[in-house]
Amino acid sequence: MTSPALTLVLGGTGKTGRRVVHRLTGRGHAVRIGSRAAGIPFDWNDPTTWRPALAGVDAVYVSYQPDLAVPGAPEAIGAFADLAVRSGARRLVLLSGRGEPEAEACEKALAASGAEWTVLRASFFAQNFSEGDFLGPLLDGELALPVGDVEEPFVDADDIAEVAATVLAEGGHTGRTYDLTGPRLLTFAQATAAIAAAAGREIGYVTVPADAYAAALAAHGVPADVTALLTYLFTQVLDGRNAHLGDGVQEVLGRPARDFTDHVAEAAAAGVWAPEAAS
Repeated sequence: MTSPALTLVLGGTGKTGRRVVHRLTGRGHAVRIGSRAAGIPFDWNDPTTWRPALAGVDAVYVSYQPDLAVPGAPEAIGAFADLAVRSGARRLVLLSGRGEPEAEACEKALAASGAEWTVLRASFFAQNFSEGDFLGPLLDGELALPVGDVEEPFVDADDIAEVAATVLAEGGHTGRTYDLTGPRLLTFAQATAAIAAAAGREIGYVTVPADAYAAALAAHGVPADVTALLTYLFTQVLDGRNAHLGDGVQEVLGRPARDFTDHVAEAAAAGVWAPEAAS
């Protein structure tokens, strides 16, 4: 008897990674979680951990930390992809970003490995508001970002995970790039208003200058490199270039993407933005 195919999920405890793990195991697939705290640890900053994590692996969900836009990301992605192929992994699925030249460089590095590659270009996650960096300010009653009236098609991380699990588990997706978005464009102010309505609370949205935003992050102890990355993403990537819808969810799953308000209703019902959650 041969052993079942094994999928390595990098960032397997993160927003999309843990959801990918859940869906793959639900399909009966063997999964190895790639994280620094895993039994076989994986650390993007320590290449000596890569080979042990890849042992016996057939497919990999590639989620890079902290972001594909950071210096050195294409080189790391390329080196990992080459090693993965040499180690026997045949299918690599990369979580990428929309409208980011740095992310596109990472996509090319992945493809150059010769693997059966698929790229998932995702918009900003709806879950950033419920379990990410935006949650704290929303609980405090005001979200302040250096983003004005630019519209973004927020995508549900559950949709990303379902697409990723499908692509990892099934054939027919080699060489494809899927544009994963929600079904509707919203400004950050509109998204915040939807959350306030669902939570039954007053929560405001304020557009702030980029330098004021960076200063506020620094005052809260955010490292300079992380501050620079976040400022870049909000002021450059959110300049209107991504204010259009993608059909990747429909292409892969045969159904429409979940609307932002679907996630908001579920999170509000779970008490995510309730006043007592801030205490």
